[in-house]
Amino acid sequence: MRAAPQPEPAGPSQPDTGATRHTPERDPDRMAAWRLAIGLSLGSAIALGFARFSYALLLPPMKADLGWTFAQAGALNTANAAGYLIGALVFPLLSRRWRAGMLLAAGCALTALLMAACGFTSGMHALLAQRLATGVGSALIFISGGVLAARLASASPRDAGLLLGLYYGGTGWGIVASSLLVPATLAQGVHGWQPAWFALAFACVLFSAVAVSAARRIERVHAAPAAPRDGAVPAATASPVRFALALAGYGLFGVGYIGYMTFIVALLRGAGMSGTVVAAFYVMLGVATVVSARLWSGLLDRMRGGQALAVLNALLGVATLMPALFVHPAAAFASGVLFGA
Repeated sequence: MRAAPQPEPAGPSQPDTGATRHTPERDPDRMAAWRLAIGLSLGSAIALGFARFSYALLLPPMKADLGWTFAQAGALNTANAAGYLIGALVFPLLSRRWRAGMLLAAGCALTALLMAACGFTSGMHALLAQRLATGVGSALIFISGGVLAARLASASPRDAGLLLGLYYGGTGWGIVASSLLVPATLAQGVHGWQPAWFALAFACVLFSAVAVSAARRIERVHAAPAAPRDGAVPAATASPVRFALALAGYGLFGVGYIGYMTFIVALLRGAGMSGTVVAAFYVMLGVATVVSARLWSGLLDRMRGGQALAVLNALLGVATLMPALFVHPAAAFASGVLFGA
């Protein structure tokens, strides 16, 4: 019988093993992934924080200046949501021809231009067209950024929930910046809301530079997975019924959160709260959105089905009811913190 071979002593030429993957020497790689996720999150800040949610701060002065009804005021965000849906539907076709990073850059450029265009017009039809097109640009940014964030998370499974949370929580950066920019740039007199659109467009340009740079680096370091060969079957697929239920839940979430984020400022101002209180409320909501990345990362890692969506939708329902039931600044701030988080 031959003696069993003795294990060779580990040396510099030995391949890396699982035991070395969590040593402090790997921490710089984790920090690099976090930085990329945060940089990429400025894309979601543009797509939602600037392009959609900042409108809630502009709605009261625009409504007063242009004599809109609440139906007309809401129509602009309806057009924006419709544009987002169009962008989401055409994204799969576009992604077959162009890389995600290129689509993100195109969406950033389109959104910045259209945000500035909203400051040059006061006609309802022109604004509706611009908000519709802005929604298309937002979809290109948000979905392509989500693709890249998922790719980054797949390469760092240890921090997958956190990395995804950092990207989607980036919407909060846009909310915070909007709550500071809009009140500071509103002017007195006719169409005094127009300079705020220009300020938001400039912020879009600055945020775009960071987001596009992060997207290019992710594409350079983490290549897209190869397409399956003909006849290959995915390891796991969702049944049409389960997918439809998830889509319905997400759709109802959209109805609630778009309604809340469109009219919450008008509701608070109508309740007699000052502009300072409303701005502070919006800042708190944005900060809570950013913090949510860390708050829920463990839940996202543990719950792989629809449980997380169910829990978060229930909490959002409670947050949405609070300002309608209790007209008080404390209730409003509690609602904003819970809704943002």
